[in-house]
Amino acid sequence: MTDTTTTDSPAAGGWAALDGELDAWQAAGRPARFWWRDDDAVAPGPALDRLLNRARHHRLPLALAVIPATATEALARRLDAEPPGLRVLLHGWSHQNHARPDKKKSELACGRPLDEMLDDLARGRDRLTTLFASRCLAVLTPPWNRLPVPLIQRLPEIGINGLSRFKPRKRPMPAANVVEINTHVDPIDWRGTGDFVGEDAALAAITRHLAARRAGLADPDEPTGLLTHHLVHSAALDAFLDRLSVRLTSHPAAVWDDPAHLFTPSANRLPPIETAPR
Repeated sequence: MTDTTTTDSPAAGGWAALDGELDAWQAAGRPARFWWRDDDAVAPGPALDRLLNRARHHRLPLALAVIPATATEALARRLDAEPPGLRVLLHGWSHQNHARPDKKKSELACGRPLDEMLDDLARGRDRLTTLFASRCLAVLTPPWNRLPVPLIQRLPEIGINGLSRFKPRKRPMPAANVVEINTHVDPIDWRGTGDFVGEDAALAAITRHLAARRAGLADPDEPTGLLTHHLVHSAALDAFLDRLSVRLTSHPAAVWDDPAHLFTPSANRLPPIETAPR
């Protein structure tokens, strides 16, 4: 892979725009809230070590979405050494595609019996609870970020009261008793190179979501979510995440949320969105 790591100069516009947006939040007396989710964890290894070391070094809360069917006891032992801010989320059951060939990939696909999918998720919840104990949150992150609404509405039957997908959440939410906190920035070019999208594109996505929230054009109470996949990170992406972590932990307006605090019933009781005056 091509190393696209840059100095401040080539991407200065991106960093300057992000700083300016954070300054606007500070001037308004509002915290610019962030959270971080990383998907597809199953076992320890160098890529996971780099992720965990970064979160620990910068004191960033991290939600690790774990695939229950293939999660190892070695992963549980590895996470035992991490601070309490490291949380585990339920990443489906086996991350296998059950969608028809003409449909987008989904493990929790429309057309599968709801009871069958609920059984898979209950089995996954039990396995993660056994492996990770109190680190495990009752939050589902569906593989490929897709699942049918009727399944969302039945999640509380198996003790799951949280949901995290990709793209800004919509209101009204699919289920009143399921807290949805999504992610919004994925720095991987999945439809193209499969590599890092580059600093400018990643910074623009962060700044764009922050600006939309500040203006009331996106849900202002949903923190800006960073979605990473440690198993496919290039050196360039890891370097960018290091720089981003420094930037967002040094600005007084930026606040990182603990996922355990995000996924509470109170997070679902939101006031109406007020759009900014034109």
